[in-house]
Amino acid sequence: MKTLFQILREKNKERSTKTLLFSIIYSLFSFISFSQQKVKDTTNINQLDEVLVSAVRVTTRTPVSFSNLDKKDIKNRNLGQDIPFLLNFMPSVVTTSDAGNGVGYTGIRVRGSDATRVNVTINGIPYNDAEESGTYFVDLPDFASSVESIQLQRGVGTSTNGAGAFGASLNMLTNSYSKQSFAEISNSAGSFNTRKSTVKFSSGLLDDHFELAGRLSNINSQGYIDRASSDLKSYFLQGTYVGKTTLIKALVFGGTEKTYQAWNGIDATMLANDRTFNYSGMFTDEFGNTRFYSNETDNYQQDHFQLHWNEKLSNNWSTNVALHYTKGKGYYENYQENALFEDYGLSPIAGQTSTDLIRQKWLDNDFYGTTFSINYKKAKWDLILGGSWNKYEGKHFGKVIWARFASTGELGDHYYDDFGVKTDGTVFAKANYQLTQKISFYADFQYRQVIYKADGVEAKIVNDSFGFFNPKAGLNYNLNTKNSLYFSYAKANREPNRTDYENGNPKSERLDDFELGWRHKSTKFQWTTNLYYMLYKNQLILTGELDEVGNPIRANTDKSYRFGAEIEALYLLTKHLSLQLSITTSSNVINNGGKQQQISYSPAIIGASILSYEPFQNLKLIWLQKHVGQQYLDNSESTVSRLPSYTVNDLNIAYEFKPKAIFKSIAFTGLLNNFMDKNYVSNGYMYGADPYYFPQAGINFLLGITLQF
Repeated sequence: MKTLFQILREKNKERSTKTLLFSIIYSLFSFISFSQQKVKDTTNINQLDEVLVSAVRVTTRTPVSFSNLDKKDIKNRNLGQDIPFLLNFMPSVVTTSDAGNGVGYTGIRVRGSDATRVNVTINGIPYNDAEESGTYFVDLPDFASSVESIQLQRGVGTSTNGAGAFGASLNMLTNSYSKQSFAEISNSAGSFNTRKSTVKFSSGLLDDHFELAGRLSNINSQGYIDRASSDLKSYFLQGTYVGKTTLIKALVFGGTEKTYQAWNGIDATMLANDRTFNYSGMFTDEFGNTRFYSNETDNYQQDHFQLHWNEKLSNNWSTNVALHYTKGKGYYENYQENALFEDYGLSPIAGQTSTDLIRQKWLDNDFYGTTFSINYKKAKWDLILGGSWNKYEGKHFGKVIWARFASTGELGDHYYDDFGVKTDGTVFAKANYQLTQKISFYADFQYRQVIYKADGVEAKIVNDSFGFFNPKAGLNYNLNTKNSLYFSYAKANREPNRTDYENGNPKSERLDDFELGWRHKSTKFQWTTNLYYMLYKNQLILTGELDEVGNPIRANTDKSYRFGAEIEALYLLTKHLSLQLSITTSSNVINNGGKQQQISYSPAIIGASILSYEPFQNLKLIWLQKHVGQQYLDNSESTVSRLPSYTVNDLNIAYEFKPKAIFKSIAFTGLLNNFMDKNYVSNGYMYGADPYYFPQAGINFLLGITLQF
């Protein structure tokens, strides 16, 4: 009997691998939707749901520094701001927003490492852009409304799919299935004309085995910065089959974004006189008047397809296999003054070598592959074998859509065409073994093969390949029922990204990460204290400069390190009052021929506190505070490039009640951000010798209501 794969292969002989992969996902989605297989026993099926991310997540048995954020915590603050802002109060995290209010383009750093060094997965599937390594959550607006839980592993963490983690690993698990049907409508509104509308539904388990769930969202905001508007739309659709030993999920999700560009920042003069000014789109017309181009925008659509098959083979064995495909396409548009004809493939005309013009820079890319793992649990052993194979194909091209002087260009012509292909394969084995009643041993071995080819990258051709071996090991010692100690060592290697090749001749970088921690958990008090020492070879450090299209420029430095301590604590002060604290203090240093310099964008202290008061059931009042110490925009330690420290205070309220008729639940939520109206800057860059800044909003608010029926 022919397998499904063989049948599809015969039907798709002339099709590409990515088309075949899409066909498999579509066919299996159809199977899930219409199959009538009967299985009565769904015992322990919730355990299978966790198999989706078991290969990349850790527990307190693993000697790794991590924090979790569950659905309830996400729900209380999910009023339209992007995912990095929902993670803002986790240890060692610093966030920023181009628009100044957390909507649109946002960024995250962990332990001083920027987003290109934070490995992000969705249900174990890599999300980082394969070429640039960045994560653009603006392409998945309101994705938090479809997330069950988030885990942030700091440092190298465990072996995972995608590029190696050099600061942290962030993995998100999307919503589990719902046994009961429901529908939900959420709306929120607030400062800067920010609005979010979300509709969710679930069919519940039909015939005890099938569920269809989905979400539609729309977010609009004018932004704190002038013209930093956002028009964001997203969707999420999930089909689930639940059997006695089987869990199958087919997911389709994605979004579109149109944001007016706000990534230029402002100089010191404007910061002092007009904090919301935006240089983007500014030009001088033929009469000498200063104007702003109305469509200086970024436009992108991204669609994701995932299929997960989890099987419990026996009491000891379980497996997960996933197929995925991501399609991304979009462009950003700029008004350019006095652009040289030759830079755009145009011929000079009599008396003219330049012209004002409007250009579009396009991306059209495909990312597809598979991930897989098998888990064995018995008595003292917890063993996972797994791996992945992923391929990226990306087109980069530019078009001139208008020019003041026409020259010889034709509408639709490309003034450049680049193409990049990246193949990434990983295999790993990791195990927890209980040596004694109190001591467990952790070992993790990963081999990763990367092949990257690109043409036309600033007149360069890239043909590079890497083979990385990344071992990890550690011990966990339970002193008693309340206290445990852990120690781990991990090695990570990482390849340069596309921008690194455009701006130099980069080397791959290496990290040796040492972690020592103490965990305590009692009835009213729990904490984790962690010491880390991250020793780098050829670390690609941000120089503080941007290239001509706004990408951060990085450069290898021979030796550098990050040495710090993290404390995360939760104290139940009373039955109704709790306090959560986190603080990181660190030294982030470049060893430059005996001279030590502070690494850019790496504050020496980061702190957060969350004081929660629950006077009665279903009402929560939360005071959130964030402190970020001073940091530098480059590696010179000059006063010119220094960003001052800042402390920001927010208030969060959440109230839910369950009426007896019509609605199952009515929930009210509210955020009063920066209620002390602090003027602060969370990010910036250097343009030559001059700093440019990204100011964040003063006092602002968001209010929401959610109806479930």
